[in-house]
Amino acid sequence: LLLCSLPRSFDELYYGQFVSLYVKRLFFIDDSGPPLGHMVLALGAYLGGFDGNFVWNRIGAEYSSNVPVFSLRAIPALAGAFCVPLGYQVMVELGCSHLTALGAALLLLLENALITQSRFMLLESSLIFFLLLAVVSYLRFRNNSGVSCWGWLVLSGVSCACAVGVKYMGLFTHLLLLSLAAVHTWRLIGDRTLGNVFARCLALVVLPVLLYLAFFFIHLNLLYRSGPHDQMMSSAFQASLEGGLSRITQGQPLEVAYGSQVTLRSVSSQPVPCWLHSHKANYPIRYENGRGSSHQQQVTCYPFKDVNNWWIVKDPGRQDLAVSSPPRTVKHGDIVQLLHGMTSRFLNTHDVAAPMSPHSQEVSGYIDFNVSMPAQNLWKVDIVNRESDRAVWKTIVSEVRLVHVNTSAVLKLSGQSLPEWGFRQLEVVGDKLSKGYQPSGLWNVEEHRYGRSQEQKERELELHSPTHIDVSHNLTFMAKFLELQLKMLTMRNEETEHKYSSSPLEWVTMDTNIVYWIHPSSNAQIHLIGNAVTWTLSNLGLVLFAVLFVWHLLRHQRRSLDVSKDAWRQFAEAGAVCGGGWLVNYLPFFMMEKTLFLYHYLPALTFKILLLPVVLEHLHTHILRSPSQRRVLEGTVLAALAAVYLCYRALSPVTYGQPELNSTQLASLRWRESWDILLRRH
Repeated sequence: LLLCSLPRSFDELYYGQFVSLYVKRLFFIDDSGPPLGHMVLALGAYLGGFDGNFVWNRIGAEYSSNVPVFSLRAIPALAGAFCVPLGYQVMVELGCSHLTALGAALLLLLENALITQSRFMLLESSLIFFLLLAVVSYLRFRNNSGVSCWGWLVLSGVSCACAVGVKYMGLFTHLLLLSLAAVHTWRLIGDRTLGNVFARCLALVVLPVLLYLAFFFIHLNLLYRSGPHDQMMSSAFQASLEGGLSRITQGQPLEVAYGSQVTLRSVSSQPVPCWLHSHKANYPIRYENGRGSSHQQQVTCYPFKDVNNWWIVKDPGRQDLAVSSPPRTVKHGDIVQLLHGMTSRFLNTHDVAAPMSPHSQEVSGYIDFNVSMPAQNLWKVDIVNRESDRAVWKTIVSEVRLVHVNTSAVLKLSGQSLPEWGFRQLEVVGDKLSKGYQPSGLWNVEEHRYGRSQEQKERELELHSPTHIDVSHNLTFMAKFLELQLKMLTMRNEETEHKYSSSPLEWVTMDTNIVYWIHPSSNAQIHLIGNAVTWTLSNLGLVLFAVLFVWHLLRHQRRSLDVSKDAWRQFAEAGAVCGGGWLVNYLPFFMMEKTLFLYHYLPALTFKILLLPVVLEHLHTHILRSPSQRRVLEGTVLAALAAVYLCYRALSPVTYGQPELNSTQLASLRWRESWDILLRRH
């Protein structure tokens, strides 16, 4: 009931829009992570009968009746609930007593931040679930023998793949497990009764890679319709989607011929996708800095579909502007002219500095002003992804470098925006220094028709009309996967300061919080605030582990063996799993250039919480010798657990959103000045 009663919160708006796109089968790109997490949320929507028709635009607003709130939130809630027994099992597999494991499970159960995060349509609880399942499965494999134990190794590989499939951060825990497996395997080399290296590599490396590919295969097959992010992808990718560009390109001629009418799209989508363009406006005679221009017709890159994006591929040795029968195809290495369809100006470049990039050449539509500036409008077609030296220039699939014959300059998108006189369109230049594979210097034919008219007026009518000649431009799955993966990894959203963004240094001591939901007319509200006692104790446990680890190393160096070899190995391995889990899920955030929030710390927090019982059991069993010392520790632990429970109860109103507190009670929960707890004065 609580899952259904809460209105929209914080990041639910972000993930909700992707769920709607999944339900409608519309293509999208999300650079925050691979698709499995989104697909898990979409599964809840599908099971609940969601039709995708909902506007995700306002935090705190009520959901409409067609949104199955329970189904959308059920899977994250179940994942969060299963993290508690998984935490218990991690402790058992690390060799801790069942009483210690129970203490670890209680700490996870009473952690307010984990509870809050699992009650909404968010991904962290699913990520933590798969991370813990991967660790438990590998430890079960390590601790058992026989044929059945290999099933646990396979489950560990599957869980690692799922963790990475939810968020890229899962990769670091996967690498941690691979390191542990490498150490374990090294110890067993030569013992043929315990398996072989190949099987471990198959389960922990090959299987996760195949599953990761499978996630994208399902993702791309589900999202087969044109969506909001099409233009970020290549023309070939767009043409493979139903609707959108495919409606325009379906039936286009495949092979470019002399007389073809084409639009040329820059292979680079930086700063935005755009098409080679010209219009009836000339470069100014002089720029603001005093440099002069050719005053010829502007050639730009325009980020919108437009009739002025059309060019005609002309044979320099003929006057024909229509495709012959049969068509004479253009091949790699051929020399062509490009005639602007609407203004009949040839694409030209010469030894005049470009307006915004003075080290490159100006590109223009040539106008003969009867001055000593002859036309230089011959271009060599260089197909960079050709299969042979006489490959034919093909629509959509060929990536072409246009090399100027006179100067060897490459037609290139500079990425600079022109001033007002250039209508803020993107600058195109001739770059003599362009070498190697540079997407900004590559173009592909996106829209294509065979021109039939010689007269200008008739051609203009042609350029406004669609074409219909059946040719398929299907991409293989691997081609689509590689393009999408590269786009996801290289996308850079503008960094914006969010009210609740924070730095990793603030997470350890919980100097920040996040307001997830506020009731529009009362003081009821939900915050991402952790159990302050648990966070403090887990920090103390981390410090104690480091001190004990160094102390044991020093004592071992002096040959003073205070603990047995088995006890030391258990302590070190537990530290590697729990302490290592904290490190690999925390330190990478210091190197990330993205907006960060407190919830990014929750996977690291989970491992740090599990480290605390390990340290306490080690103190109780191996360090404290006298019964009185152990009783003091036991009493301290019981008092600490009671404090954890009291803190959980105190913060419950802002964890569950009920009961409603008055302003005085809310103010009393502001234990840190940096916490943003909102008070409504009645």
